[in-house]
Amino acid sequence: MGVVPVYGAEETSSAVQAPHDYTNCVPAYTYKLVIVGGGSGGMTMANKFASKLGKNQVAVIEPSHVHYYQPYFTLVGGGIKKLCHGGSHKEMSEVLDKNAIWIHDKAVEFQPEANQVLTASGRAVSYDFLVVAMGIQTNFDAVDGLLEALEQDPQVCSNYHAKYVSKTYPAIRNFEKGNAIFTFPNTPVKCAGAPQKIMYLTDWRLTQMKKRHLATIMYNTSLPVVFGVKKYAAELTKVMQSRHLELNTRLNLIRVDHRRREAVFEHLPSPSSPSSSSSSSSSSNDDNQHQLTSSVFKYDLLHVCPPQSAPEVIRRSRLADPLTGFLQVDKYSLQHVKYGNVFGIGDCTNVPTSKTAAAVASQSKTLRKNLDLALKGKLDKLGKTYDGYTSCPLVIGYDKCILAEFDFDGNPMETFPVDQGQPRTSMYLMKSELMPVIYWQGLVKGYWEGPSFFRNTMKALRLK
Repeated sequence: MGVVPVYGAEETSSAVQAPHDYTNCVPAYTYKLVIVGGGSGGMTMANKFASKLGKNQVAVIEPSHVHYYQPYFTLVGGGIKKLCHGGSHKEMSEVLDKNAIWIHDKAVEFQPEANQVLTASGRAVSYDFLVVAMGIQTNFDAVDGLLEALEQDPQVCSNYHAKYVSKTYPAIRNFEKGNAIFTFPNTPVKCAGAPQKIMYLTDWRLTQMKKRHLATIMYNTSLPVVFGVKKYAAELTKVMQSRHLELNTRLNLIRVDHRRREAVFEHLPSPSSPSSSSSSSSSSNDDNQHQLTSSVFKYDLLHVCPPQSAPEVIRRSRLADPLTGFLQVDKYSLQHVKYGNVFGIGDCTNVPTSKTAAAVASQSKTLRKNLDLALKGKLDKLGKTYDGYTSCPLVIGYDKCILAEFDFDGNPMETFPVDQGQPRTSMYLMKSELMPVIYWQGLVKGYWEGPSFFRNTMKALRLK
């Protein structure tokens, strides 16, 4: 789209780098709106306001050259789609509106009192309004031995990184017999359904390969249930039981020994009890003053959802929620609770809803309206309209999907006039074929703000 980046710390040009002396930063770059992060939330907000505010009034600070459509990774890992340009990813310059400035640099410090963001190259970027859209940080190194296993063991994989998702389908194809283990960590995660989606696809593929009877497939989750929304959890439980998939709750992966092909899980206390659950292992770990016992599982295929957290630069800033480290915003307006000209969107915020692209779409509607008001000086008129809407298309095979949609409280917010708790081919086709189009042509271009219009229309038709 003709976007020319303003290079920073990670550019490949021959330009001389600015010194990393943040005490001497000069605010040479000033913009009406600065957006930190070039993921789904950052792109949709940048593209909404770039044309509205005019050329060079909106700046996006983002170090990566590539923008990924991460919901695609489940399909790539399952062998349904390829990791390819136009499907799973595009160049940042293709996605960002030509009126916006792309600062190809990394944000390293927020200075909200001075209305500045400092970057790794030593640049100080000043703003009138700031949107923080940095996503969530994946911490593969938080599991002892995991990074080494991902690099050296072809049967250890993860759909949570572009580098490792390409390992998943070969690991499924090369599986011969034994334990196939899928993990869910004891942290917030993006797309909480993804760790089990790939389990269902693996089960289906092994069945097609006539190897299913040789496999013990386990879902080892830190949660006390298979899914956090009761309606969909009930149907997923039926799916797991009918397909003989083992559900092991309150287990958190802490170590991988790829030479022995062993995964070590700590047993977390049940939500209603301060004591740890029972275990057959003799080893233990001290965590929050509780002695947590652990168990060792042999694996022949291990798919890991890594521990995740707020980005470090947010955690150590004045913008952070002191309890969680995520950006502290009002969950209904998405405005920062202390700094009125700072807003947040997506996975980096402490908004208590499932972290998905669908949530970003719905949040973008609230944020668009509130930023419009803020830019007009009407900060006292901001609406508190975000209702927690999020969605998780739970792919349970190569032709079936449960389309979960729900709010802050886990109440279903279904769009279609059918029971979306039932596996349907139509929902699978929506996930695999329609949603990528909506993402690239709607969401990141700033047009798609979620299905509320269609949901309300469907509801009105049902009432008639």
